[in-house]
Amino acid sequence: MGMKYDYPDSPLYRLRHSAAHLLAQAVLELYPGAKLGVGPPIENGFYYDFDLPQPIGEEDLPKIEAKMREIAARNLDIVRIETSREEARQLIEQIGQVPYKLELLDAIPEGETISFYQQGDFIDLCRGPHVQNTSEIKHFKLLSIAGAYWRGDERNKMLTRIYGTAFFTQEELEDYLHRLEEAKKRDHRKLGRELGLFMIAPEVGPGLPMLLPKGATVRRVLEEFILKEELRAGYLHVRTPEIANLNLYRLSGHYPYYKDSMYPPMVFEDGEELILRPMNCPHHFLIYKSEPRSYRDLPLRIAELGTVYRYEKSGELSGLIRVRCFTINDAHVFLRPEQIKAEVQHNIELIQKVYQRLNLTDFWYRLSLRDPDNKEKYIDDDAMWETAETALREALDELGLEYIAVKGEAAFYGPKLDVEVRDCLGREWTISTVQLDFLMAHRFDLEYTGEDGKPHRPVIIHRAPIGSFERMMGFLIEHYAGAFPLWLAPVQLTVLPIADRHLEYARQVYERLREAGYRVELDARRETLGYKIRYHQTQKVPYMLIVGDKEVEGNLVAVRSREAGDMGQVTIETLLERLQQEITD
Repeated sequence: MGMKYDYPDSPLYRLRHSAAHLLAQAVLELYPGAKLGVGPPIENGFYYDFDLPQPIGEEDLPKIEAKMREIAARNLDIVRIETSREEARQLIEQIGQVPYKLELLDAIPEGETISFYQQGDFIDLCRGPHVQNTSEIKHFKLLSIAGAYWRGDERNKMLTRIYGTAFFTQEELEDYLHRLEEAKKRDHRKLGRELGLFMIAPEVGPGLPMLLPKGATVRRVLEEFILKEELRAGYLHVRTPEIANLNLYRLSGHYPYYKDSMYPPMVFEDGEELILRPMNCPHHFLIYKSEPRSYRDLPLRIAELGTVYRYEKSGELSGLIRVRCFTINDAHVFLRPEQIKAEVQHNIELIQKVYQRLNLTDFWYRLSLRDPDNKEKYIDDDAMWETAETALREALDELGLEYIAVKGEAAFYGPKLDVEVRDCLGREWTISTVQLDFLMAHRFDLEYTGEDGKPHRPVIIHRAPIGSFERMMGFLIEHYAGAFPLWLAPVQLTVLPIADRHLEYARQVYERLREAGYRVELDARRETLGYKIRYHQTQKVPYMLIVGDKEVEGNLVAVRSREAGDMGQVTIETLLERLQQEITD
């Protein structure tokens, strides 16, 4: 997995944190009067926010980077200075870094150590840690500029955010920059436009993507696949409304605690309050509760491709990855405590089937557990926590799976298992989740009659092998660079007649493939064959079937593969056999 950037005692964290300070010093020297915001290390790099006396653009980054190299070469020691709160306030005012640094100072809890770091004439309020000398910061690159609201609040001033990255060696830096260029080519927003998969229209609203015919086809194929697998696995599919009475979310506890990410309620004259649902869970709980349940009925698996609505800040929206309306491959399994291990294994096996079908091979499991030294953060049921955590570990161990166990990252209502997937560029994504829940059965008064004839609370598993279909599609577009495998490709084949005299036979080929259930197009445009081949290659179509005089005479097609190029002539029957075999494999 490599070095983690997110632990303050890691060398990479120190290096990137120090590179952020180097950036801030360079900006202050180039743009006197600039005000500093925050400058943390982040995954794959760092950034710093500035309130600048003049606007800057991407064209200014080389100048700033050159100044950073000049400062680094001064061999400045990076020194930690601890002060009292009053001394800190005086120092911030003395160096002219108000108001932002004063706000950050006021946010430091009473009793916590207040520290600054100084390198040469530059000094910054910071808890650290850092490297010892600026000369250690050698292999870095400034990447981009963006706008960012102060403290992430849209009501605050928009600051200028400069992103960069830093590594210990030039080879690591160059490798990362190469992967970054590859990622730009694979950007699902760019490919989504070029391949006609989806669009986002300002008239509809940000974060509300619309799938075009090709994108809707990919989505439908994914849906059909997971529905089929879930039916095989014993899930019962339901359909529930995308709107509900606000009291439902008061009962679940999501409102008012999560109301900032929920859309405001619609209030009617009679006082009724309705809200767009942010999750499907409460609807499924009510379905469970709609009739008496026995221990013989469990596990009961209720599933839905349920659309939900969550308000994401406009600055955080990104194509299909971060949206305001999305559909979850959602399910809730109601079970007895002694069934946890077997059901978790059942879920893992379904996840593995999904990943095998999508040809995802580089993934691992992250087990989030309760912090035993801070139990007040979690629902108070030691026996249940012990049962659940033991069952999760045993489920993974018995399947022979490697996993990372992390204490303190469980939800307050139960432990969970996340599946972390690494794409072809080495980026890590959390796709699938299996979450245990001890709380909602109490809140919704859910029961089953046990073998002893008495009522018992079920344990609930929330699980989503595909997660959000939108996010999964964004991931797959980038992972495959838009070149979907045959079974998932929106257009699987195109038939290309060389001249008008070949059109009638080309139509026969087209109809034969369409009747066989393939997604096929006929390109009857009066363009050269070379033009058509180039066009469909850019559209990432898996196979092109070229029809000319020899093909008409021999009742054949000339096959051209997206990856392998010309594959020679075959009969339609042979082609159908090969296509079916590829999809089966």
